[in-house]
Amino acid sequence: MKRWAGPLAALLLCAVAAHALTLYFAPSVIMDRAMATLAERGVALHAFTTPQRVTPQTQSVVRSSPDLYYALCRYDFGDRAARLAVRMGHWPDYQSLAFFDARTDNFATLRGTGRRIAIRLLPPRSAPEEGAIVSPTTRGVILIRRLAPTAERFAAAAEAGKADACTFEPVSG
Repeated sequence: MKRWAGPLAALLLCAVAAHALTLYFAPSVIMDRAMATLAERGVALHAFTTPQRVTPQTQSVVRSSPDLYYALCRYDFGDRAARLAVRMGHWPDYQSLAFFDARTDNFATLRGTGRRIAIRLLPPRSAPEEGAIVSPTTRGVILIRRLAPTAERFAAAAEAGKADACTFEPVSG
């Protein structure tokens, strides 16, 4: 039994290391691929893009809810001294504004049922400000969801989406 102790310990150590590395690197790899796929599908950088209404035919991997209208904005601060002005227009039913970082973490979600929301997204390591959220990473995705269970409500949500904005603003000073 003693002669198996060394190889078993080495195997266990390799398994633990592989598991830890997977947990550390997988989210970044997944988000890099998601950002590239979103770009290929025409999701704009620093602007909200409204995809088609969700049906089984329009979804290839992720099964989004067919009862929701989605708008996406990719962001990338890069080396810029800037901030992102984000605005979600009025919608009388459920709506939310969710922020995802480059590691797939949802770092902030704001509910805006029946009201508009305007907020600034600041680059990593920015000083906290009133009315602003600091992004933990330089890249990520912002998602607006609105309850729109019918084609008519989806069309109305798309009309309301015209008031949404995701725009870079240079930082003065």
